[in-house]
Formats: sequence, structure tokens, C-alpha cells
Amino acid sequence: MKESIKEDISENIEAYADYLKAQGKSGHTVLNYGIDLRHFRDYLINQKIYNVCDIDTLSIRIFLSSILGIGEAKTSAARRLSAVRGFTSWLFSNRRTKTDPSLGLKGPKKSEPLPRALSYEQTMKLINEGFDKSSKTFMRDRLLVAMMYGSGLRVSEVIGLDWNKVELDERMLRIIGKGSKERLVPFGVPQQKLLEEWRDITCADVNSPVFTSGAHNKERLTVRTVDRVVLRAAARAGLHGVTPHTLRHCCATHMLERGAPLKFVQEMLGHESIAATQRYLSITNEQIKRSYIMAHPAAQEDKGQ
Repeated sequence: MKESIKEDISENIEAYADYLKAQGKSGHTVLNYGIDLRHFRDYLINQKIYNVCDIDTLSIRIFLSSILGIGEAKTSAARRLSAVRGFTSWLFSNRRTKTDPSLGLKGPKKSEPLPRALSYEQTMKLINEGFDKSSKTFMRDRLLVAMMYGSGLRVSEVIGLDWNKVELDERMLRIIGKGSKERLVPFGVPQQKLLEEWRDITCADVNSPVFTSGAHNKERLTVRTVDRVVLRAAARAGLHGVTPHTLRHCCATHMLERGAPLKFVQEMLGHESIAATQRYLSITNEQIKRSYIMAHPAAQEDKGQ
């Protein structure tokens, strides 16, 4: 009895493959879907699920978890889920099942690649050479980029910054980040000087936004304007692939490269998890050698010989 029911899954997979061919799918696509679905079938049978009517959302979730558990990439799991989704949707639309168990099921979240970090020299070139001094927004735009890099601010944080959150003498910002959580973020002397100059130009009161659409216009900048400012500055400085988030990435990378504790960078950037901060840490071979020579006692002895 079980053998005939077992064949029910296989027969449905074959019928689905024929349907894909009839829809004009390439042989390569049909082949890959077949491989993924046979993998799914073998998993179901191992879980004593022999009939397509017994496939439920939980069994699909566990199938995906098992794939990730053996070390397959998230992209592979997403591809297998796509095959299963198509299969269960076809089963339901052809009334071979009463429900579609994969409907609304989300695959593993793909890791977003980090933007390439600029070198410190490139970052300084962006800040010092990326702006037209004759422009009416020269002071504002240079300060905007300097603050995003100097304090590792998100775009939402920099455009939401008010003067009453800026402690100029202490060189500290009170930032409202994700989840409306407040954190203290330092900034440097160069940013302090630029902030003082910009405050004097705008004659802003304490409740005004720091970054506005004009020196005497109190309307906050938009995300689109910030994007445009950074893109234009990068083009003027001869740099490519630079976004506002690149500046935040550079801030974290440069501090970590120079020995800042990971926990401090986590707190400064407002990351809930230390793992989020670790993604910014890129260790080069030269850094590894330098750290080894500085820290390992045997390396110190070798160095002195």
C-alpha cells in the first residue's frame, strides 16, 4: 500500500515536470526543478509523508531548516523553496490538494552584501574635494558627509538630527536610532568646527533640524536629497560606487582597523547584535602579521634576533 502511495509523490512530480515543459520552460530549469523536488520527496518519505495531501507548511519549514543545517547556502535553500512553491501551487490549482501549504511561506533572508569601504585617503578626498565652494549648499553638504563618516550615522539619523541633540562642547550627539532607542555618539574636532560654522550661518534655534533644505529654510532634508549629495560629491572626487551607507561602513571599518574594540563600535553604530558589527570587520594579511608580531611572545623574540 505504502509503495503505491509513495509513487503518488513521484508521479505528481513527473506530471509537474511535463506541465513546466508545456509552459515553455527551458530544459535546464525543468531538470533543476526535478532535482530539487526529488530531494524534497526523499525528505518527505523519510518523515513518513507518503501522499501529496499530507504535505503541510510545517513539513516544508523543517525541510528548509534541514538544508540550512547541513551547511547549504541560503541561495540554495531559496532555490529549493521556489521549486516546492511552484509544485504545491500546481497541486492546489489542479485540485490534487485541498490547500497550498507553501502559500505565504518566506524563505531564508539573504545576507545583504556590504558596500566596499573606501580607504581613509579616499574618504578624505571625498570630504575635501567633493564639493563646489561656490555652491550655496557647500557648507551644508560637506558637513553632512563629514558627520555621516565621522559618527557612522544612518541617513534617517542624520536627517532627523536636531540642534538640541548636539552637545558641541562635549562633542556628543544624542541619536534616536532604530526602535526609537537613544544612544550617545561622539564626533571629532573637525566636525565640531563645521557644526559651529553651519550653526552661525543658519542662526538656528535649538529645536530646529541641523540639516535643512537651505540656510534659512527649516524644512528637513529628504533621503533622496542625501543620496544626491553623496553621489554628486563622489563623482566630483572621482570615486565610484559610493552611497550614504558607504560612509557608515567606512567609519566602522576604519575604527576597527585601528584597534577600536568591537563592543564600542557596536554601541556607537547602534547595532543590537555584535554579529551585525562583525560584518564590518575585514582583516587583511598585513593586519594579521602586524597583530601577530605585536602580541605573540615568540614573534617578539624572533623580531629582536
